[in-house]
Amino acid sequence: MNVADKILPVKMTRPNLENVPEFTLPPGFALRWFQPGDEAHWLRIHLAADRFNKITPELFQRQFGSDEKLLSERQYFLINPIAEVIGTGTAWFNGHFEGGRWGRVHWMAVVPAFQRRGLGKALLSAICGRLRELGHQRAYLTTSTARLPAIRLYLQFGFEPWIQTAEDDRLWRELIPLAKR
Repeated sequence: MNVADKILPVKMTRPNLENVPEFTLPPGFALRWFQPGDEAHWLRIHLAADRFNKITPELFQRQFGSDEKLLSERQYFLINPIAEVIGTGTAWFNGHFEGGRWGRVHWMAVVPAFQRRGLGKALLSAICGRLRELGHQRAYLTTSTARLPAIRLYLQFGFEPWIQTAEDDRLWRELIPLAKR
C-alpha cells in the first residue's frame, strides 16, 4: 500500500502570491460570489465530489460561520453554460497559521461530471488572485494524501509541501512522484 492509498491530511504553502498562473474559464462557464442560500449548493457539490470527508449541513457553518457579507467577498461558485452551480472554492484566511495571517485556499471542489476540463485551474487562479486583492501575501491549504490530482494542481501553482516533521518529509517524498505521474 502506498501513501496515496491512505487518507492522511497534509498541508501545502505558497510563500507569496506573485506570479500565480492565470487560467480563464472555458466559454460558457462563469464564476459568481456567494449568495444567501448557496450553502445548499456547497453541500451538494461536496457530497458529489468529496469521498474522503464527512460532509454534513453543519460542516459549512463550522467552516465559514454565517457572515454573508464576508462570504460574498471570498466564496466563489462556478456556473456551467446552462446556469447550474457545479463548483466552489473559497479565498479564506487564518490569522494564526505559522504565527501570522495567511490566506487560505479552502474547500475547493468541482462536481465529478465537470472535472478534468481546466475548471479547477481557473477556479484556483481566481482564488489566489482574490487572496492577493484582499491583501494576503502568502497562502496555504490542507488536502489529503489520497487527492493526487489536487496535489498535482497545487504543485503546478507553486504550492510547496509544508514539512514540519520527519513523518511529513517521508509522506511528501512518496507523494510528489505519484502526483507528478
